Amino acid sequence: MKKVYFYFFWFIFSLSVFVSCSNDDPKIPDWDWGGGETDGDAKPRYIWIDAAANFSDYANSKENIERDLTLAKNTGFTDIVVDVRPTMGDVLFKSSAVQEVKKLDYWPESGGYAFYERTATWDYLQAFIDTGHKLGLKVHAAINTFVAGNSYLYGLGEQGLLFRDETKRDWATTVNIGSGVKNVMDVSEDKYSTKFLNPVNEDVQEYILSILGDLAKYDVDGIFLDRCRFDGMTSDFSEYTHKKFEEYIGEKVTNFPADVMEPDMSEYNALPSALPPYFKRWLEFRVKVIHDFIVKARQKVKGVNNNIQFGVYVGAWYSNYYGVGVNWASPKYNTSAYYPKWATAKYMEYGYADHLDFLLLGAYASADKITGSTEWTIEGFCKLAGEKLMGDVKYAGGPDVGNWTVPAGTDVKAAVKQTVGASINNGNGYFLFDIIHMKKYNYWSDVKAGIDLYLASLENSKK
Repeated sequence: MKKVYFYFFWFIFSLSVFVSCSNDDPKIPDWDWGGGETDGDAKPRYIWIDAAANFSDYANSKENIERDLTLAKNTGFTDIVVDVRPTMGDVLFKSSAVQEVKKLDYWPESGGYAFYERTATWDYLQAFIDTGHKLGLKVHAAINTFVAGNSYLYGLGEQGLLFRDETKRDWATTVNIGSGVKNVMDVSEDKYSTKFLNPVNEDVQEYILSILGDLAKYDVDGIFLDRCRFDGMTSDFSEYTHKKFEEYIGEKVTNFPADVMEPDMSEYNALPSALPPYFKRWLEFRVKVIHDFIVKARQKVKGVNNNIQFGVYVGAWYSNYYGVGVNWASPKYNTSAYYPKWATAKYMEYGYADHLDFLLLGAYASADKITGSTEWTIEGFCKLAGEKLMGDVKYAGGPDVGNWTVPAGTDVKAAVKQTVGASINNGNGYFLFDIIHMKKYNYWSDVKAGIDLYLASLENSKK
């Protein structure tokens, strides 16, 4: 009889191993990250923790980390997203590829910008992992991707790889602006104070992938890429990218960049009636660059730990997002049918939603535009995202409750509460930026009221 039981259990075990091993496609996650549509479970609620904005609170204090994560847990958040690579490009975890952050700029109570120094030697990311998991929170790490330096125009100087290593100058993006085509390291305008890398450059890509490989060694539940994009319409116009573009289209572009784009062009301005001859192919080329990097980044992360959720943060304003070279939609979504002015028929092929496990959506409307059906309302942003993602990936949208426009007479605390339902009922979760604003304006009870209302409606739906 014991032999019968042994063979029975051995058969069940072997079958389970076969099933689990047969799903070796890294694009298909074999775990459940919530969502609620099919199993009735509550949808996840994410809160972002910006590196620079919160550095003076957390850099040297595990106690402050535990204090605020406890607040987040008690408010009803289920997931935290810890930014561990600020825009200056160094990191807040252990990596053989890049230096650790020693100081970041902040605004002390005495006024005026200053640097806050990190003197602690404990692992910043690991402290969030330990505390978050102890509290029952899922802990995700985020990196600012194609950046590697900050120029602090208010007198603090500069920081980052691009400033300390002259040999990496060619990694910096080249911008097409009114004063000419220039390496961004030679541009002092405030809008270019964060120094972007050139996403087309293969050495740059390998550098970022090496950072991701080190990050994936941590016991995080997920990794999100922020600023995995070009630095706006004016980027990148280097000779390196010029040649790569010619290789892509299979012909020479001798009048470059004039036949591609006029200087200082912005995606937020109406496109001219007559566009340069290669303009649309240029946009197509750029989204292919980012799409292909997303594929590589996913493979890098999954190659280290297949159980890590891989995703991105993007802005919800899809109608303008061509300006940063990103198509976050499903490749089934026919972009050119809706946006023929700027999208080629092939543009849709470089939608990358099917390479993600989860997507965080910045639905950053103003405080008086919570409900609606169009872009630049929180509800509209979230609804429209679903139409573009077409079921390829789960997503959570939500507000920036600190930097949004607040028209006179707006009940901000009521608006904060309403963002929960507007977002979570039109997607697969709720996403809020940033914990610093929650603390500064004491929005904890307002978000909790919104989450409690959602959970109560979920319970009622089960009755």
